[in-house]
Amino acid sequence: MRDILYMAGRYLVYNRIKTTILILSITLIVFLPSGLKILMGQSAESLTVRAEATPLIIGAKGSPLELVLNSLYFESDTPPAMTFADSQRVGDSGLATAIPLYTRFKARGFPIVGTTLDYFDFRELELSSGRKIAVVGECVLGAEVATRLKLEPGQHIVSSPESVFDLAGVYPLKMKVVGILAPTGTPDDRMVLIDLKTAWIIEGLAHGHQDMSRPEAAAGVLKREGNNVIANASVMQYNEITPDNIDSFHFHGDTSDFPITAIIAVPHNEKAGTLLQGKYLADDERVQIVKPSTVMNELLGTILTVQNYVVAAVVIIGFTTLITTVLVFMLSLRLRKREIEAMHRIGGSKVRVFGLLSTEVAVVLLIGVAGAGLLTAMVSQFGAQLIRLFIL
Repeated sequence: MRDILYMAGRYLVYNRIKTTILILSITLIVFLPSGLKILMGQSAESLTVRAEATPLIIGAKGSPLELVLNSLYFESDTPPAMTFADSQRVGDSGLATAIPLYTRFKARGFPIVGTTLDYFDFRELELSSGRKIAVVGECVLGAEVATRLKLEPGQHIVSSPESVFDLAGVYPLKMKVVGILAPTGTPDDRMVLIDLKTAWIIEGLAHGHQDMSRPEAAAGVLKREGNNVIANASVMQYNEITPDNIDSFHFHGDTSDFPITAIIAVPHNEKAGTLLQGKYLADDERVQIVKPSTVMNELLGTILTVQNYVVAAVVIIGFTTLITTVLVFMLSLRLRKREIEAMHRIGGSKVRVFGLLSTEVAVVLLIGVAGAGLLTAMVSQFGAQLIRLFIL
């Protein structure tokens, strides 16, 4: 038996290119259906865990899926805005805690999430270094943001303009990093967390400028009329909030009318949640209330249906590849006809020659199946990290 294994091994090594192709083909045939199912299962779990942990989301009427994806995963297009008064309405109802979100802007490719300190408690976020946001102009970075951008507390990050040709006069805001979140394995690792008022400053709804009553600002004064000072275009608008200029920042208009993109509503109990949902059922209601777990389950139902078609296609392709592999073995036997005859002439019995050829096939099959098993184990172990990297 040892001599058969030796000869089979030498043949496979000598024909290493053909052997490698056959092993890879068998590995993929066995791995793809099972690996795909494992990845889909882990993807579904990753998506539903965060959705199930979020009781209710309120947003402007539109696509519920877009609202959920943007509010939970900070992906997809920004949903239509509503006003901060809608968040106050939830709080005034006494049925739930309202956590407003404004997720319109980005900083170096990462989403900026404007919210309140209640978000820390709701998501159970902990800091690995630094502190929470305390005043406008400060931010806390997710673990992945801090790692990839190599930022630490005390450094700064600048919001990205929405357009290179921004004619609205809204300048990117230079924000001070005051804290780094501990890794959570969720989309919170990829966000820049700021106060809601800071988001409105980026929006251009507030600004700070030089104190025109000071002597050093005389060059920027166009005209004085009593206590009113009319400044010219040379007056500098700040794009960074510091202890020296924070008092000069002021909002224009009623903050109740300022925009937000969503509200995370955390009902005090199940009955309060049901009553709150009932308040948004009127036909003339401007906003909608959705249950994230329901929306995501509907999405996953569609994905799983597609998955079944994909798996069926993979099985068909795998079966075709298997037939091709069998054909390769058969053609190989025909090409080795003279070699087989030579083995018979030197005393090899039909049984031993058959055993040699069978061993070659068995070794290729075993290595291919083992490779598929190794890939499946790796996907089971590290699939969640891959999903977070490429999806979340």
